[in-house]
Amino acid sequence: MATASPMTRAEEIYRRLRADILNGRHEPGSRLRVEALKERYGASSGVLREALPRLVGQGLATFAPQQGFRVVTVSPELLRELTEARVVIETHVVRESVTHGTVEWESDLLAAHHQLARTAFAGEDGEIEERWLSAHARFHRVLLEGCSNRKLRDIAAQLRDSAEVYRCWARTPTERGARDVAAEHKEICDRAIARDATGVVEALGRHINSTTRLLLDGCGGDEGDGPGGRGASR
Repeated sequence: MATASPMTRAEEIYRRLRADILNGRHEPGSRLRVEALKERYGASSGVLREALPRLVGQGLATFAPQQGFRVVTVSPELLRELTEARVVIETHVVRESVTHGTVEWESDLLAAHHQLARTAFAGEDGEIEERWLSAHARFHRVLLEGCSNRKLRDIAAQLRDSAEVYRCWARTPTERGARDVAAEHKEICDRAIARDATGVVEALGRHINSTTRLLLDGCGGDEGDGPGGRGASR
């Protein structure tokens, strides 16, 4: 039987680490010690040193000399700043995308939305499905691909990656009772396909702000008890 290549193993460990962070099995700000991770995941130091920088690139972890890797620290203030930046950048890019996107872009967006709508958000254990995360990321990426400015698209993607941990930790009882995420995605897609630039900007802005509002409501807006802390449900 052929053994997995180092890159295949690194991809597997990266996905497991990412899922564990997003599902709250690694606490915000906690150390990601290579020796402890080797034992937990049955991975070599080399594989972990390939996987961990990818988490940093996605905004799910940080790295500092002499301190190593840590799960990203979250707080209401950081969330507000991230949300403001996302709304400014993503709504500008989506306006350009809807204005200039081609018929091929429309087809790609419809396909991405169809896949997202047909993918379950969580498994029987209540944890977020990796397939949903991938479909969700694809939908939002394709939504912006009608914009010809690659630099703006890259900035938008980086901000979305940084927000991933907040989106996943926003699975509160309030959200489940007061929010229909599937309907939000459908509205964004419908308005984009209709070339309703003003409408899609408004819908996307509401979509981005909803997670922030629900998270801050869930933790009472207390700077000392932020998302992922004791005041927030996962």
